Amino acid sequence: MSAETLEGSCLCGEVAYVVTTQVRHFFQCHCVQCRKTTASAFAANLIGDPAEINWKSGEDNLRRFDHPTRGFTQVFCGKCGSGLPFVDPTGEMLFVPAGTLDNEPLTSPEANIFWSEKACWYEDGVKAPRQATFDDA
Repeated sequence: MSAETLEGSCLCGEVAYVVTTQVRHFFQCHCVQCRKTTASAFAANLIGDPAEINWKSGEDNLRRFDHPTRGFTQVFCGKCGSGLPFVDPTGEMLFVPAGTLDNEPLTSPEANIFWSEKACWYEDGVKAPRQATFDDA
């Protein structure tokens, strides 16, 4: 595997980043913590070797939450709340939320992890009819 350059930004556009890392994994995580922080069925994260995150803009808008007992971290834009990349507290892994990417990653999700904690409605949602927009509902 070779290093991959990932570029992204938050929803409001205040924070933008670029990071080059060796991507080790691309997981869709269904754990309770990821569901809570994304307010969705799962978090999609690229996990790479620790690397310096080059904040192209908005670094002063970053906020960080380290759960005091669960070893869980969330970095996000203080203005719009979008999750953003971070190196875990151990310094061993870089997490990049796939939903913030402005370019397509070179890899695809390889596993749904913490499947036993998945939302009870997740699989029904995957099977539900697909519509192009909200107005098509």
